[in-house]
Amino acid sequence: MYALTQSVNNYLPRSRHLAGLIVVLIGSLFCLWLNTSVNTWTNGRIVGLSSLTLAILIGMVLGNTVYPNLAKRLSVGVAFAKGQILRLAIMFYGFKLTLTQVSSVGLSAVMSDALVLTSTFLLTYWIGTRWLKVDKQTTLLIGSGASICGAAAVIAAEPVIKAEAHKVTIAVATVVVFGTVAMLLYPFLYHLGWLQPWLNAQQYGIYTGSTIHEVAQVVVAGNAVSPEVGDTAVVTKMIRVMMLAPFLLILSFALTKGSSDNGKKPSFMNRVQQVKVPWFAFIFIAIVLLHTWVPMTASFERSMVMLDDVLLTMAMFALGLTTHLGAIKQAGVKPLILGAIMFTWLIVGGGLINIGIASL
Repeated sequence: MYALTQSVNNYLPRSRHLAGLIVVLIGSLFCLWLNTSVNTWTNGRIVGLSSLTLAILIGMVLGNTVYPNLAKRLSVGVAFAKGQILRLAIMFYGFKLTLTQVSSVGLSAVMSDALVLTSTFLLTYWIGTRWLKVDKQTTLLIGSGASICGAAAVIAAEPVIKAEAHKVTIAVATVVVFGTVAMLLYPFLYHLGWLQPWLNAQQYGIYTGSTIHEVAQVVVAGNAVSPEVGDTAVVTKMIRVMMLAPFLLILSFALTKGSSDNGKKPSFMNRVQQVKVPWFAFIFIAIVLLHTWVPMTASFERSMVMLDDVLLTMAMFALGLTTHLGAIKQAGVKPLILGAIMFTWLIVGGGLINIGIASL
């Protein structure tokens, strides 16, 4: 009971957090407003734009100009936004999903998602660490973003991996760049007729949802064919999002090293005891179940989705504030090369996986 009380208390901001949190909140609300305004002014013609992208970009500009002079007063609150606010955002993400959506697309979508997720993450880790010699944290973050749900997965994996801010930013950049390219390329290939010999419209929706990085990108790529395909694509994507909790638990176990006084390899139970359970990810699953089985009014659901958008944008803005351009330059082009390789794998390898499952 004491541990539970302590955990809850950790999510309650103190007076020392307020200055930083107010700045981050104002920044996130500005990014949400700017995203809506730009989409309205351009009739949605600026593809790939989102409040999360704007938050990290504007946060980085301020973080490398104005913020260093104010960091002493604001850093505690900004760190709270990167930590506890981030976890709350992942929890409330559950209000965007239901199990009913999962059942509507069938087992083939679940199989495609599971195979694409597993193969993409393992291949990213192997290529990143063995061939390109990218550092382990950046590789794991890029793998998380490419295999599950883009920027949301990257920032959800950050507490488990304990990655530095600039590495998170690099991983998010690969998701934004290559996810946007995929969003434009998939409908183009479909309308050219290159995909129809192997995938019908519904199967194209599953292919899109199981291989494109971000939810928003999946919405665009799916609806570019038809609203029905868009629905299939989004639901398939949401199944990938629901795999986030078990993925983070397995990742936490994989990162445990164990310790042994006699120098022998630690036992399985020794490693299990070291696992830091990402409870926020399992609360996310609990909210999905709650959202499925407990009747909720449309206005309440909209409010929870809006709250989640604000929390996610706050976390990304705080991340941008603490990202130093010098650290990104030091990382070099290898992370982008890794992102490009995985982008190619998702198109070709993910396509082959979907074609194989469709033929069963």
